[in-house]
Amino acid sequence: MTVREAGDFDVEAIREDFPILEREFDGTPLVYLDNAATTHTPEPVVDAIVEYYERYNANVHRGLHHLSQEASVAYEEAHDRVAEFVGASGGRQELIFTGNTTESENLVAYAWGLNELGPGDEVVLSEMEHHASLVTWQQIAKKTGATVRYIRVTDDGHLDMDHAKELIGSDTKMVSVLHVSNTLGTINPVADLADLAHAEDALLFVDGAQAAPNRPVDVEAIDADFYAFSGHKMAGPTGIGCLYGKKQILEDMEPFNYGGEMITKVTFDDATWNALPWKFEAGTPKIAQGIALAEAVDYLDEIGMEAVARHENELAQYALERLDEFDDIETFGPPAGQERGGLVSFNLGSVHAHDLSSILNDYAVAIRAGDHCTQPLHDKLGVAATARASFYIYNTREEIDVLIDAMDDARELFG
Repeated sequence: MTVREAGDFDVEAIREDFPILEREFDGTPLVYLDNAATTHTPEPVVDAIVEYYERYNANVHRGLHHLSQEASVAYEEAHDRVAEFVGASGGRQELIFTGNTTESENLVAYAWGLNELGPGDEVVLSEMEHHASLVTWQQIAKKTGATVRYIRVTDDGHLDMDHAKELIGSDTKMVSVLHVSNTLGTINPVADLADLAHAEDALLFVDGAQAAPNRPVDVEAIDADFYAFSGHKMAGPTGIGCLYGKKQILEDMEPFNYGGEMITKVTFDDATWNALPWKFEAGTPKIAQGIALAEAVDYLDEIGMEAVARHENELAQYALERLDEFDDIETFGPPAGQERGGLVSFNLGSVHAHDLSSILNDYAVAIRAGDHCTQPLHDKLGVAATARASFYIYNTREEIDVLIDAMDDARELFG
C-alpha cells in the first residue's frame, strides 16, 4: 500500500515509496537522518522526471510543435501548483523557479538590494542565519554602503523579539530571517517580524528552506514580501528552488540575469523584459525539475502538511527525550516540550562531531556534522561544530533508537 492509497499518515506506507531506504551497508539497514541537508525522492516524483524525458522532452516557449507545447503547459502549470502550495494567490506571476534557496537570496539581493540600498540603510538579519542569507546580504552591504545588524538569539534558542523591535527602525530597508533554523530547529515568528518590518516601510525576506518541506506555509498570511525554498529538501529533485515575491515588487525589480527567454524585444541599443515570472528565468529553464517539484508538492499535500509537521515534531521531541537521558550529551535549541522543526543538533562529550559522524556511519546511520553553514551561530554557542539528526516523513522512533545505541558504542570507543 502506498501513501496515496492509505489516506492517513502511515510511515510504513510512505517508506514503500522510497526504494533508497531499503539499502543496506555490510548487511546493516540504512538509517537516514540527514534530511535537513537533502530529503529522498519518492517514486511518483522520479516517475514524473522519467515521463518528461521519455514522452515530451522539449524546450519551452520556443516551439510550435507538439512536444514543446506539452512541455510549456506542464512547466507553466508547475509554477501555479507550487504557488498554490505556499498560498500565493497570484499564481505563476509570483513564483519564480531558481536553482535553490541560495540563488533566490542572491536574486533578491542583486535585483533589489543593489538598486535600493545605500549608505545609511540597514539590513536586519538574525544571529542564526544560514550563510545563504548572511554572506549574501553582508556582501551586498559592502557594495552599497549599507549596514547589517543582527537580532540576538536567546540562551534557549529563540529570537530576542525585544531586541528585534529595537533594531528594526526607520533606517531598516530589509529584514531577512529563517522561518525554521537549520541548526537549532527554532520556529521563528515570521508574521510578527513582517509586522515590525512593514511598520517601518521595510521588506521581509523569509528563508523557508527548512519550513516549506515540513509544515503548512501561507506566504500571504505571513505577509512575506519574499519567501524562498528548495525542492531537494521537500521530496523533490535537486537543481530547483523557488522564490515567491509579491507581484508589484517583482514587477518593479530589474532582472540581474540576462539572456534568452527573459526578454520581450531586443535591439542593438536596448531590450525590454518579459512578463513575470519569465523575466527572472533567463535561458533554458529547469523544466524537468520544475515539473517534478509540482509532483512532489502533490505528494506532500496528499499526506497533509499538518500531519507532516506533527510527525516531525514528535520525532524531534522523542530524540530530545532520548538524548537528555545522558549527562554527556549537550543539545542545542528549544528544549523538550517546545515545538520545533524536525531536527536536533547535539554534541557527545569531548567527541568532535566529525568523529562521531564517522563512527555512526559504520552503523549505517547518516547524520550531519559541522557548522551547518551557520559559523557565526556556532561561534556564539561556543562550539566549533555540532552533530545534527534531522527527520522527515519516512523516519521512525525505532531509527532514533538505533542512533542512540550506536552513540553508546561511540562513547565506549572514545572513552
